[in-house]
Amino acid sequence: MDSIIDTHAHLCDADFDTDRPEVLVTARTSGISAIIAVGETLEDAEKNLILAQQFSIIRPAAGLYPTHLKSDEADRMVSFIRENRGKLWAIGEVGLDYWKVKGEADRARQRRIFGRFIDLSLERNLPLNVHSRSAGRHAIRLLLDRKATRVQLHAFDGKASAALPGVEAGYFFSIPPSVVRSTQKQKLVRRLPLANLLVETDSPVLGPDPRERNEPANIRQAVRAIAELKSLSEEEVIRTLFRNTQQLYGDGI
Repeated sequence: MDSIIDTHAHLCDADFDTDRPEVLVTARTSGISAIIAVGETLEDAEKNLILAQQFSIIRPAAGLYPTHLKSDEADRMVSFIRENRGKLWAIGEVGLDYWKVKGEADRARQRRIFGRFIDLSLERNLPLNVHSRSAGRHAIRLLLDRKATRVQLHAFDGKASAALPGVEAGYFFSIPPSVVRSTQKQKLVRRLPLANLLVETDSPVLGPDPRERNEPANIRQAVRAIAELKSLSEEEVIRTLFRNTQQLYGDGI
């Protein structure tokens, strides 16, 4: 039986420290079989490995949020990923953020660090879980230039036309529950092939109600929205999303 996989959630976030076990039980009862637990810092990455030992539903990832621009931080993260390759399911989240980072010199540092993680993904054969806020075209261009192969663009905020070169390259675009309130996300779902979509929650943010904490169980709302926008049954959407996720992360996910 096909299940649902949350391909991008911040389960290490302090927002879950008081009730994480209950949140994960609810996730399972909602039909979720696995959650890719991404991080933004080395501390997050270390915590994700510990959480994965405690909760079998968690698939740990390690990454450096693109506002971290110091080369020594990138050095430490690259070393951590190399040392823990056998325990990690993805490099993420990593990428570009031109919404927070405005100066060209800092953006150039972002691109250099992101390039290192792209090269590392090829070296270690790990999927990239990519952040690209206000930088979708730039992120995809860099991914293509460096010949990245296993790519997920999470919560892509650009136009569908900007995503199409990624679609042609076989990249995946993950849709969060905020699709129920985002015209941009709805346009993206309508335009992109189902074969290139995944679902995520980005918990504890990007939920159906921005005033409330998001959690993995809300992924059902993303599935339902995709089904409605594509005029398909939820069962067909779940089946295809599961195959897509296996294609990117492997059958063992």
